Amino acid sequence: MKRLHLFVIKSFLGPFFMTFFIVVFVLLMQFLWKYVDDLVGKGLDFKVLGEMMFYASFALLPLAFPLAMLLASIMTFGALGENYELVAMKASGISLFRIMRPLIVIAILITGIAFYFSNNVLPKTNLKFSTLLYSVKKQRPELVLQEGVFTNEMDGYSIKIGKRDNETKMLYDLLIYDHTKNKPNESVTVADSGLLRITEDKKYMVLNLFSGVTYQEQQEQKSQNRGRKETYPYQRNRFEEQTIRVKVRDFEFNRRDESIFKNQYRMLTIDQLVAADDSLSDDYYDRLRNYMMQISINPTITRRMYNLTAKADSLKRDIEYTQADSIFDFEAYYSGLDKWVQADIAKTALDRARSNMQQVNMFQGQLYNKKKTLNKYRMERHRKFTLSVAVLIFFFIGAPLGAIIRKGGLGMPVVVSIFLFILYYIVSMSGEKTAREDVWDMFNGMWFSSYIFLPIGVWLTYKAATDSAIMTAEAYTKFFARLGLERFFKKKKSNE
Repeated sequence: MKRLHLFVIKSFLGPFFMTFFIVVFVLLMQFLWKYVDDLVGKGLDFKVLGEMMFYASFALLPLAFPLAMLLASIMTFGALGENYELVAMKASGISLFRIMRPLIVIAILITGIAFYFSNNVLPKTNLKFSTLLYSVKKQRPELVLQEGVFTNEMDGYSIKIGKRDNETKMLYDLLIYDHTKNKPNESVTVADSGLLRITEDKKYMVLNLFSGVTYQEQQEQKSQNRGRKETYPYQRNRFEEQTIRVKVRDFEFNRRDESIFKNQYRMLTIDQLVAADDSLSDDYYDRLRNYMMQISINPTITRRMYNLTAKADSLKRDIEYTQADSIFDFEAYYSGLDKWVQADIAKTALDRARSNMQQVNMFQGQLYNKKKTLNKYRMERHRKFTLSVAVLIFFFIGAPLGAIIRKGGLGMPVVVSIFLFILYYIVSMSGEKTAREDVWDMFNGMWFSSYIFLPIGVWLTYKAATDSAIMTAEAYTKFFARLGLERFFKKKKSNE
């Protein structure tokens, strides 16, 4: 390998790995901001949190590869241009495409790694992450008592406190309702102060109460005299110290079974997605066929719809087409009938139309949900390719753009990279939405962003290879002059 190629590769690998980990870290902070409400207050161990962060970082890698490639390529060629190393190479007769050649090989290699990762590694990590996140969401939060608010987190008890000392953890002015016997408000405890703690094994919750009174209703006593009402005596017990010990459930972290999510589209490889697509497509078109057959129309149209939705030619029914000698004039026939016959025909037609409309409205929502589910599996299959190809596309955008900008470091390259990636993300999300809603074909919707950015990369590569000055004011001044718009700028300048 030539020294030039080694020099270019060394100049690229450092910024690539640096930007890659920076991008993963930034996206991981976005993940924490999104799920912070599900993680706070659950009493999770650092091991569980670290495992979740580890799996979440894997889920973010498909987005990190293209952005890191874009940023690193701009930084590499921007630094080469800023230090006049790129000019020296071109002056020696070395073309830009030849300078880019070793990095093109690396970009293709990273594209293959990204695809292998998306198809083989990511489904497994997504399964573990989704299962772990579901387990965390189902994890019961630690008991947090708020002042002036009843809390039912303590099994069988409803607790309200008047004040809480955050330093000593003491609770004041406690009001406790005992519902352990499934009887409402028959036992009430009022205490001046108390201390709540959970045992280390998180199996029991212990509440120590100080200086209080317990009011408890006794069983009803029937009066011997028929004219008197039944009485309900109560018992009042004063105490200086009382301990309530309750066995709690769901405070221990319980991992859920991974089989809950194993058939979701984000947990499948391409082969599994194809198999799922076949089964979901069969189910969808079977439902569509059954729904269409339930719509009451004339027999000829019914047979045509049956043949249209039939999977095999052997299932299709023959349709007899009869040639009429003359055109049937329904209006003349209808006007010649009696009034009561006309009303009966109109009523029958209206009832059938309303029935068909109800059938369509009922089936439309079900079919729409089925189709959206089917589209998710198809979109995931295309996404494994589009995000991988985006790595190569962004290289052909970033490398010539860095050669044109001629600015290295983390200043201008970061601004340009973020702007381009946000634009790519918006275009990609727009295409995916049209594909998910069946506005566009699935292939065109998922590859819409590639249709837009691949020509931009080719155009930038051509401009950089021909040393076109597209980042100078003179280039745009000449462009507006060709359009005959320079007089507007001159007029504005003279007025100033």
